[in-house]
Amino acid sequence: MTTGVGEHLAQPFGSLAELVRQHAAERPRHAALIQGERRLDYEALDALMDRVASTLQRAQVAPRDAIAICASSSIEYLAVFLGALRAGVAVAPLAPSVTADSLAAMAIDSGARFFFVDRAVDAALGSRVTPPRVLLDDASAFGRWLVPYDPRPATVEIRPDWPFNIIYSSGTTGEPKGIVQPHSMRWLHLQRGPSYGYGPDTVTLVSTPLHSNTTLVAVFPTLALGATMVLMEKFDAAAFLALAQRHRATLAMLVPVQYQRIMALPDFGRYDLASFRTKFSTSAPFAAALKADVLARWPGGLVEYYGMTEGGGTCILSAHLHPGKLHTVGQPAPGHDIRVIDDAGREVPRGEAGEVVGHSGAMMSGYHNRPDRTAEAEWFDAAGRRFIRTGDVGRFDEDGFLVLLDRKKDLVISGGFNVYPGDLEEVVRAHPAVAEVAVAGVPSARWGETPVAFVVAREGMHVDADALLAWSNERLGKVQRLDSVELVESLPRSPIGKVLKRVLRDAYVRRSPGTAEPGASAQSKLLQ
Repeated sequence: MTTGVGEHLAQPFGSLAELVRQHAAERPRHAALIQGERRLDYEALDALMDRVASTLQRAQVAPRDAIAICASSSIEYLAVFLGALRAGVAVAPLAPSVTADSLAAMAIDSGARFFFVDRAVDAALGSRVTPPRVLLDDASAFGRWLVPYDPRPATVEIRPDWPFNIIYSSGTTGEPKGIVQPHSMRWLHLQRGPSYGYGPDTVTLVSTPLHSNTTLVAVFPTLALGATMVLMEKFDAAAFLALAQRHRATLAMLVPVQYQRIMALPDFGRYDLASFRTKFSTSAPFAAALKADVLARWPGGLVEYYGMTEGGGTCILSAHLHPGKLHTVGQPAPGHDIRVIDDAGREVPRGEAGEVVGHSGAMMSGYHNRPDRTAEAEWFDAAGRRFIRTGDVGRFDEDGFLVLLDRKKDLVISGGFNVYPGDLEEVVRAHPAVAEVAVAGVPSARWGETPVAFVVAREGMHVDADALLAWSNERLGKVQRLDSVELVESLPRSPIGKVLKRVLRDAYVRRSPGTAEPGASAQSKLLQ
């Protein structure tokens, strides 16, 4: 029987490792993880978690210590993550896409006692880090690290304030910033799972990397409810649809660029996607037209989450229930307090724009080893309640739906006027030959800053930059007008799909005589 699962989740505090143990006892043969032709049931997953926890304990890795993982998505990756949690050990999942120096800096900052890596990461790191390294993509090496089969680790009573994981939000600036999420924060994430369709019969298709919080907010409820998770090592739009059809996927968390690539497939309609109950999205702006296309052609609901890895406030848009609000990111989640403040930290009236701040029970402990950066991320209301700053500019509409305007750091101040790149992108994107666009502010001797559009043309279509510039400026307000249109083959993105506007801006300044060069960025070389 599995009726106790929901009751257990409803308790004030529990642990994910306990829930997996419960599923192993009640439904031992039910598939927990599927990767390619490999299948691990709950009994086997529970046993492997025990081996990981016991090995860490034998190596005297204590509760509240940390390990780091930097590898492709795999069954072993999740077994190590979950086994560490069973031992009360925090996990720092790191992105393989950053430079070796940045990766080493994050591993050192986390205080990791062990570093679990793929062979490619191991070779790139060289001698930069000292913790023992364990290869996850070498079965014999991983097997040698583990203690013999079927050891029971010492029981650890997890406390709500202990660190669950440390997720690094920056790997390109040379300054690691680790977001410490406590067990209590993750437990609240698990509790909302049943209300969004997670249950024992769920099949969740995971196609984003496991180092991202975007992925983990779908992974953990799946396992907490005793469901099945299908892992993709690397995203491919056609392969995603084939896996969804094969495994009768019911849920998926995708970032907007993945939806864009999936919906653009000429043969999208030939796949049977009727098993889907809900698709989720987060992490990057999701164009209203793309949401509408997903709703029209992909069975099941569509839910967009707006929030931060740091926690604070979350907004939720059930797009299938509010088709007239697709330009928004929804309303505050139950129990979440979201407000809008000006540059002086004062709340602004509904309808006015300002920085979005949020408070809820699910909030980070702080930035690891960085109390100064933690203080910068906080705002306190008149009653002394702690809010997390998002860095986003937005406003609430008359119905209480949050409309995002832009990242505060991406706001262009041109001739003393605030110009929101998102407004300009919406206009340029409407041109039939434009596939993608990103607008960034660049230095201007005349205006201080001026907006430039970086455009990717639709496949098989020609774009004349000067003609597109004229077309766009005819449709923009006087203070919004673009200075130029730059044609690029693709937009640089983070591993989770966010457009890296700083990379575009830096590369443009490097190419353009007469502009001051901003801080150098290794990733700018991608565009040279």
